[in-house]
Amino acid sequence: MNLIGRMTGRRGLATTAVACAAGAGLVLLAATRGWQDVLTNQPAPLPPITKHRTGTEIAPWLPALGVVALAGAGALLATRAAARLVVGALLILSGAGVVAAALVTLGDDVKVVWPLLCTLGGLVVLAAGLVTVRAGRSWPGMGARYERPAAPEKKPDRPASQAELWDALDRGEDPTTGDRP
Repeated sequence: MNLIGRMTGRRGLATTAVACAAGAGLVLLAATRGWQDVLTNQPAPLPPITKHRTGTEIAPWLPALGVVALAGAGALLATRAAARLVVGALLILSGAGVVAAALVTLGDDVKVVWPLLCTLGGLVVLAAGLVTVRAGRSWPGMGARYERPAAPEKKPDRPASQAELWDALDRGEDPTTGDRP
């Protein structure tokens, strides 16, 4: 049995969501580190200036893609069936974008470790998206306890008292809706 075949049920959902969040966290961490040191020479009596550039300054879309991947990890838990496939596709695109953006920055005296860690995080997000598209329909959705219960329909045969109006507000109902005299 292959790995994706074993990624069913709650265990598959939890493993994929945690892996996606970890990959997104790795992208966000690596993007904020110093990737490049730029040395600027000044006129003779002044010393040269060294400016440290982060991955965010070199590739500003990296943190945005990392945040999309982090939101996708949460969306995996909150969605069902068809919506989960859309989340999986977004994770694939986000992971591929991170990998492409990180690999493009290599060269130009960039410290190799941070772009490679960004690439690793992007690959993890990409893999989570692939697993979601492949096995996401077999994962359970959130329980019904998170859904708002339907309010019972009742027609009052008399005008509501002030206490009943306040009780309706306490229950989260709008007492101004409906047919009232």
